[in-house]
Amino acid sequence: EPLLYEGFYEGPAGGQLMTTTEVENYPGFPDGVTGPKLMEMLRNQAKRFGTKILTEDVVKVDLSKRPFAIHGRNHTVTAEAVIIATGATANRLDVPGTRDGEFWQKGVTACAICDGAMPIFRNKKLYVVGGGDSAVEEATYLTKYAEKVYIVHRRDELRASKIMQKRAMEHPKIEILWNSVLTEVKGDDVVRNVVVQNVKTEQKRTLEAGGVFFAVGHTPNTKFLEGQLEMQNGYIIVTPGTTTTPIAGVFAAGDVQDHVYRQAVTAAGSGCMAAIEAERWLASEGLID
Repeated sequence: EPLLYEGFYEGPAGGQLMTTTEVENYPGFPDGVTGPKLMEMLRNQAKRFGTKILTEDVVKVDLSKRPFAIHGRNHTVTAEAVIIATGATANRLDVPGTRDGEFWQKGVTACAICDGAMPIFRNKKLYVVGGGDSAVEEATYLTKYAEKVYIVHRRDELRASKIMQKRAMEHPKIEILWNSVLTEVKGDDVVRNVVVQNVKTEQKRTLEAGGVFFAVGHTPNTKFLEGQLEMQNGYIIVTPGTTTTPIAGVFAAGDVQDHVYRQAVTAAGSGCMAAIEAERWLASEGLID
């Protein structure tokens, strides 16, 4: 019988999709679908196939022996196979306008590919915060829809690869605000302005803005797994091309092991892989027919 710990205090069941107003790139929804609606449909589908759902957080696990022990806040269960799909949380800036999520999904987001095509961002001045490959990739992607894209970077040189830097600096729609930090996001119902400060001169400017995109990394939700699984920068290490971990019977799917793609559709595909691999492993151990 499949059992799902869907979380509670640590974040809404459904992860980052629960704060995504429109998902435009999930197959089967030509007009898009809201993140919460998509998660509701997936949850109902899982229940229809017999999944028991516990609405609580997992606080620790013991993967040292089988059956594995999964300790929730209120229930402890044992399992012969475990799929870890706890995702990753986008890092946000702790500044007025974003500190308490005031403009989250009202012009502030952490995924250009997920949200960039939304009408709220079209033909607007957009700001990408960051200086690595992800920031440049997101800025380049946003040029399809924006009037202008500004990369806000606190240093005088990007951390992105040379090819990506060249692409950004030569693009007519991209401007880089060097030695600058975002200090505030302003607006009414949606984002209208940003305050950018030069770290050398300390001069602040209030600039027109239609959107802000954070490209300052993600934190995988794996703290409860410390000492249990091999990880790199918090991401679970799996055998390339699979969801298998070094521990037989333990699998990892989605953003908890993927720091590259981070899309709903790739996470779903990864989850499908994990389910198939778990089923095959259980069969090979004679635990299911």
